[in-house]
Amino acid sequence: MTTFDDRERAFEAKFARDEEMAFRVIARRNRLLGQWAASKMKLTPEETEAYAKAVVHAEFEEAGDEDVIRKLLGDLTAAGVEVDDGAIRAALAEQTIEARRQLMEAQ
Repeated sequence: MTTFDDRERAFEAKFARDEEMAFRVIARRNRLLGQWAASKMKLTPEETEAYAKAVVHAEFEEAGDEDVIRKLLGDLTAAGVEVDDGAIRAALAEQTIEARRQLMEAQ
């Protein structure tokens, strides 16, 4: 039974690592998205930092990416930036890849 128990513990540890990495990728992606949107809105460096944090916190409103997309679309539109849902979703995909790359390099 010890082999089975060891295997079970290994699977549980891998699952925990994978979940933590997924959380870190999403948080990094949202920060990068906030920086992307801030550059479109021509915010100052201080405002960019605060805005990126706000986008990260928007992720916790509901499950999935819709809350972040809604926030970005509303903020960009309010700032007079011509953007649509498709452009935000494309940026989301690009920043997901970039976030994963950055985290893999950091390991």
